[in-house]
Amino acid sequence: MPHLLHLDSSVQGEQSVSRRLTARAAARWQAAHPGGTVTYRDLAADPLPHLDPRSSAALSAVLVEEINAADTVLLGLPLYNFGPPSTVKAWVDHIVAPGLSIDAATGAGLLGGTELVAIETRGGGYGPGTPREGWDHAQTWLTHGVSLTGLSPRFIVVELTMADTKPAMAELKPLAAQSLADGQVAIDRLWAVGENAA
Repeated sequence: MPHLLHLDSSVQGEQSVSRRLTARAAARWQAAHPGGTVTYRDLAADPLPHLDPRSSAALSAVLVEEINAADTVLLGLPLYNFGPPSTVKAWVDHIVAPGLSIDAATGAGLLGGTELVAIETRGGGYGPGTPREGWDHAQTWLTHGVSLTGLSPRFIVVELTMADTKPAMAELKPLAAQSLADGQVAIDRLWAVGENAA
């Protein structure tokens, strides 16, 4: 039976764009996988502890098993201070685990059969030619961070999400709306409805 692991990390609650987009993606996944099941983990409401010598091995085993049980991992990834939320960093730290997600003898990643879709939201603009081009460190970090496990994220990026609430960004509202619309289209194209139906 198909299984989805859905992770959110925004601290913005109902105001979160990334949460709305991952909810849309999860609904799309469920429509494409009738009878599929979902595990949901809210990294903001129930943050994982940092690595420590006492509990980390047991927790890593639980988190890696959640990925092993999933066909797809869906991650909400808001950009905070040019990087990922620390809760996502903690999740990655726990799942990069020799003997669990990495073959201890060969170093090969063991999670390569799982699809990872990261929906990244940025408050500002970080595209080519913008003043902050190259300041988004979440995307490259996640790609490199999980690569040891065999996971390879696919990104859908929506930016300028603060244009509606910051007066200084008012002139960017049309670009923000277009970025959101483009992201929604990309989400709706992720899985063909009925592609895995029996």
